[in-house]
Amino acid sequence: METVKKRPVMLYTEQTPNPESLKFVTNKMLYKGTADFREEALAQEWSPLATELFGLPYVKGVYVSNNFVTITKEFNFSWDDIMMKLKEFIKAYVEDEKVIIKEGFDEAMKKIEEERGVAYNYSENDAEIVKKIKDLIETYVKPAVEMDGGNIEFSAFKEGIVTVILQGSCSGCPSSTVTLKAGIEGMLKRMVPEVKEVVAEMG
Repeated sequence: METVKKRPVMLYTEQTPNPESLKFVTNKMLYKGTADFREEALAQEWSPLATELFGLPYVKGVYVSNNFVTITKEFNFSWDDIMMKLKEFIKAYVEDEKVIIKEGFDEAMKKIEEERGVAYNYSENDAEIVKKIKDLIETYVKPAVEMDGGNIEFSAFKEGIVTVILQGSCSGCPSSTVTLKAGIEGMLKRMVPEVKEVVAEMG
């Protein structure tokens, strides 16, 4: 019987703008989409990988998207001490082809998103503005933020204020506030005159 030769898993790390977060990039697709785990309960429900990572004393947050995992560490640990352990752990996990995110996660998150969104009943005029804002975030902001190991989601629009949710390396990152204010707010105000301010909801 011929054994199928598995493609070796390559893994390297990339810095993110957040000193507490590091991006672990592999040569395999891990999850099409974005999965943000900031607490163990959600991880236990949906991600065996994140659950095992949360079992390590130095892991504070796990964010999985496409071919990378962004780990946010507890601030009292140094990357020098834990980076190799995490690299080896993720590499072995991916090589063993264990489940990373369970089926149905995307649908479950969309449902939560919709329930949250339903709480905001937009007038026809606002609904148009919301669509414009969402399109701009999807097209221009997300790709840039993803390169830094993070993600941004639209949350709400009310009285000229856009609320977004920052995930992955962007969450709690000092430079993300700058990005948010200088980059995203500037662009949205230019493209959508109704926007007065952009604020981040810390998840």
